[in-house]
Parts: sequence; C-alpha cells; structure tokens
Amino acid sequence: MTETFLSEIVGSFAMPAAENPTVAIMEAAFRHHGLDWRYLNCEVSPQKLKAAVDGAAAMGWAGFNCSIPHKIAVIEHIAGLGKSAEIIGAVNTMIAKGDSFVGENTDGRGFVEAISAITDLAGKKVVMFGAGGAARALGVELALAGISELAVVNRSKQRGRDLAALVDSKTPARADYLPWAERFAIPRDAEMVVNATSIGLYPDLEAKLDIDWSSLEGNMLVADGVHNPPNTHLIRSARDKGCTVLDGLGMLVNVCAICIDLWTGVRVEKQVMRDAVINLNG
Repeated sequence: MTETFLSEIVGSFAMPAAENPTVAIMEAAFRHHGLDWRYLNCEVSPQKLKAAVDGAAAMGWAGFNCSIPHKIAVIEHIAGLGKSAEIIGAVNTMIAKGDSFVGENTDGRGFVEAISAITDLAGKKVVMFGAGGAARALGVELALAGISELAVVNRSKQRGRDLAALVDSKTPARADYLPWAERFAIPRDAEMVVNATSIGLYPDLEAKLDIDWSSLEGNMLVADGVHNPPNTHLIRSARDKGCTVLDGLGMLVNVCAICIDLWTGVRVEKQVMRDAVINLNG
C-alpha cells in the first residue's frame, strides 16, 4: 500500500476565531489542486500563544497564520522575519524553518495585488483608517508599491504617529498622522480611502466608520480590509456614492493564495477560493 495517512498541517491562531472563513478558502484550494494538506482554525488566547507556537513546531506543522490579537506578539516566539515583515513589525504568516518558524506578512501584499488589478498605485494620495497590525502591513506595502502620500487616521495619537513615522522613514512615500475626531472629513484631494480597522467585522455588521459621509466623493477608490461580511456599510455607502470599491474578500483571497504558495510552492486558482466563501453564504 503506497497511500500515506500523514497530511501536511497548517492553520490559524486567533481570538476570536469562529468568524474567520480562511479555513474554507484554504481547504477548497487544497482539494482543487489535489494537495494532501489540512488547515486547522484554532482559538488561541494571548496567554497560550507561546505554547501554541511551540506545539505547532513539535507536531511538525508546515506553517500557520496569526490574526487578531497575535500579529505583533507572535514575533518574540519565532526564529526570524522576512524583509517586509521587519519593516512592518507585524506578521500574519509563519513558514517552518528547522525547529521554529520564520514570519512573513502577506496582508499588505495581498491587498496591493487586489488594488493593482483595479488601478495604478503610482502617485496616489491615500487616506487610511487604523494603525494596528493590519494597518501597518497595508500602509507599508502601499508605500512600497508607489503611492506618493499616506494620511494615517487613528484614535490613538501615539500609534498613528508611530505608523506615519515608520512609513515616512522606511519607504519612498510621505506619511502624516491626522487625528480622528468625531465625524472625520476625508480631504478632498484623497484618491483612495482604506479601512484598516475591524469596524464592520462580524458580528457587529452595522458598525460604521465615524466619518462625514458627505466628504466621500465618487472619484475616490474605497477599499475595506474587513472580509466578513464583504458587503460592509462602508462598501455599500461608497458604492451608492459612485465610488470604485474593493471589498475585503479580494484581499483575503490574495492573502490565502500567497500563503499557500509560500507553504507548498503551488500557485493556486483564486476563483476557487473566492467561490468557497461566497458559497458559505448561499
């Protein structure tokens, strides 16, 4: 008998984890390409993160993803970082290396791939809401991809300033921090608006960015990093204004495809992955 019963294992560590559809996307790709791999969605508390990483290494996992709230904290439990992950200071993808893992950040790369299919990023002026781990990835990768200006809008002044300073010093783009007061008005010269917060993420489906909605104009491209649901309040409102929109599902599918490439070396069929999530909702 030549068949093996030992599958390659990857997965995700997050808290909460139940609303994350990544497992459906990954498993659909594995099936489509005939890969004997399994993706395990695990809820891991911050207190148990080191034990989870050590356990994955002990069990020979090929890698894993980290989501909220582990994208920065996991760094102290792995062996090293890829080049862009070093700049970003946050990771979402671990690849096995010896007895440990190396961290990469595919959030920004996946987002840039999705945006680049719609518009040329060169010289764009971007307003981005958020300054957490996801925002760091998106901001850095957008800057490396050629945008000229990034305005970081965030409630926490220190985190917003830190991210703006990072992008300003480590990339060719100019970056500034803008305070997020009530009903933030989007500057008229903004060409792209990005939500890099978790506002609108399931189960808080009707949560809204605290912005002046009249400042959203039809010539802007509006992108939401929230993937569940893909049709967020921001996406619906921007579409009603005549904006070009990109939902978070496009970013998520690209991120998953890059992860599988890093783990297996296989370039997967992205439509299979997107269909898997859409089919979850009937």
